[in-house]
Order: sequence, then C-alpha cells, then structure tokens
Amino acid sequence: MANSSEALAAIFLTALAAYFSLHTMTAIAGSEESADEKIARAMSAGPTDISADATIMDVDGTVLRTGSNGWTCLPGVALIPGDSHPMCNDAAWMAFMQAAADGQPYVPSVIGVSYMLMGDALVNNDDPGATDPNDGGTWVQEGPHLMLLVPSMDLLEGMSRDPYSGGPYVMWEKTPVAHVMVPLNDKSR
Repeated sequence: MANSSEALAAIFLTALAAYFSLHTMTAIAGSEESADEKIARAMSAGPTDISADATIMDVDGTVLRTGSNGWTCLPGVALIPGDSHPMCNDAAWMAFMQAAADGQPYVPSVIGVSYMLMGDALVNNDDPGATDPNDGGTWVQEGPHLMLLVPSMDLLEGMSRDPYSGGPYVMWEKTPVAHVMVPLNDKSR
C-alpha cells in the first residue's frame, strides 16, 4: 500500500510541477520586467526583516540577488498566466518546491514557513489542479497570509479544512502538497 501511495504522490507532484511550469513559462515569455522590478515585488512578499537579507530568485531559477539569511523570495509563481503572486520561503519550503518541480514526494523534518503578504490567486481548497471556479468546489482567494508545512498530517487533527471558518485551515489536505494556511486579514465569501 505504501508503494502505490508513493507512486500516486509522485504522479500527482509531476502533474502539479508541469502545471506550474507551463503557467510560469507563459508568464515569463510575455514579461519585459526589469530585475529591479522583480526584486521589489519579491521583497513585498515577506516582512522586511526577512526580505531585506533574503536571496531573490526569479521564477526560472535565476538568482537576482544573493542573500545571507537562508530565506528565498520569488517575484511569483504564476498560477494564472501573467498574474504573479510573490512569496518568501524558508529552506523547508524551497526543498518542497524543488521536490514538486522534480516530481518527487517531500515530507519536511521541521515546520516550514512561507509568506505571501501580497495575497494569492483564486484556488480550489481541495484540488490544486482545479481550473474551473464553477466546478462546485470550495474556492478561495486569500489575501495576505503565511503557509506552514508540517512533518506529519497527524499534527493537524482537529484543524479546520474550511477556508471560511475563520483562522488557520488546511489546504489540499488529501494531496502530497497539503499545508496550513494562516490568513492575516478578513475575507469574504
């Protein structure tokens, strides 16, 4: 059972990585944005005491600025062509993103933290590959938030899965990319 579960996770991560890569490359192809503009947008994703000394990496992996504090900020991971949402990630989140890009499962050994203080795209809370907001799923467009990876889903027992219940909730629970969303302001349905 564990082998089929691992195979399913690898297939899912490969599909997710392809989805992210396709949309990211589409956004890059149409972009004439300067490195300074990308750096400024990337820095807006996290608190200044993190982003000021973070490495800034473009969505294609190019390092735009070398940092010194172990954090990496990206100008965005485009979920919708031309629509980037910047993020600042600790080492666990960067390892998670690399594993997803490589189609490999990833379970952190520590709690991972990612900031998205500029908000995120409209996404389905249950299915990261969903593209139709009219599919009957639970869709949410989160404003400023942080995201947490945990070493074991058992740690999330009792936490809400409903993005509209108020407070932190679990996103993409039944997938290899499950994580905790921590909203930092109110939202409406």
